[in-house]
Amino acid sequence: MQKGQKILSTRRTYNKLVANEMMEDFALRFTAKRARIWSLNRIAVTALGIVSFLVLEAIGGAITLNFGFENSAWAILALIFVVFLTGLPISYYAAKYGVDIDLLSRGAGFGYIGSTIASLVYASFTFIFFALEAAIMSMALQLLFGLPLAIGYIISALVVIPLVTHGIAYISRFQVWSQPVWIILQVIPLYFVFSHPDGQLSAWYEFTGNAGEQGQSFNLLLFGAASAVLLSLVAQIGEQVDILRFLPEKPKEKQWLWWFALISAGPSWIIFGALKLFLGSFLAYFALTQGVAPDLADDPAHMYNLAFSLAFDNPQLSVIVACCFVVISQLKINVANAYAGSLALV
Repeated sequence: MQKGQKILSTRRTYNKLVANEMMEDFALRFTAKRARIWSLNRIAVTALGIVSFLVLEAIGGAITLNFGFENSAWAILALIFVVFLTGLPISYYAAKYGVDIDLLSRGAGFGYIGSTIASLVYASFTFIFFALEAAIMSMALQLLFGLPLAIGYIISALVVIPLVTHGIAYISRFQVWSQPVWIILQVIPLYFVFSHPDGQLSAWYEFTGNAGEQGQSFNLLLFGAASAVLLSLVAQIGEQVDILRFLPEKPKEKQWLWWFALISAGPSWIIFGALKLFLGSFLAYFALTQGVAPDLADDPAHMYNLAFSLAFDNPQLSVIVACCFVVISQLKINVANAYAGSLALV
């Protein structure tokens, strides 16, 4: 080494980052056995924390407003079948061998080129949904602070970065501590919505939306259109896999606990997701009955602002709580979107 060589501060910073083992987390491709150190419960909670994303409510509301309740309901039920059927083997082999979508694609016989295409499709999915979730969060920031949407987009994107730099270690910690807060904020307003005089389920069942008379009964074209929108969610299993590959090895005793964690955190995400799709469907319908404009009725920020306004007499307080709920929900999913998307592109 040349004497008197000057070490730049940027190089010092880089060397510190490289030396920090917490920055790795076995992020890429294969997860070594010694890295699968978290409990079954923690991995399951981390994976299920992703289901908080409010795009589910937005999609459920959008398809109901456009195609009516009946066709949307059948499309959601069909989605449950497709996602669970395809997601179970993917989740099993990812958890068993500690591999991601890229290695799963290669192992399934798609080869290097095939796995690259799969990773590109998966990365595109995560970035598109990252943008959608950030847009919902930006709408909440606009409601609360009056921020222009463009600035809200920047804030919603940048705030996620510190939460993903340390991989699954920090992501799991964030998902675990935020989960009870998110559940409480999710449940509280629903009591007031469903006990409201206009919260009649029978009227919701008969809602036809923009489809008019065609939406009064099952219509194959409307069902197909709603299904086409919903099937974009099939790729979500990739994000579950990025967490499930850290699941500990299957124990020799009480194997049912391992299977329970695998199924609940893997393909069963769609069970919780379907409940949120139906919830978004109802909240969009309810928002219309309360005078919310049709172009805003399927926006989750406006949905939950209305819901929390029934729980609190103070309009300002309801906006604050609703926006806090939206921000927590979007951070819980966008840490996964940013983590999974960055890995898929590497």
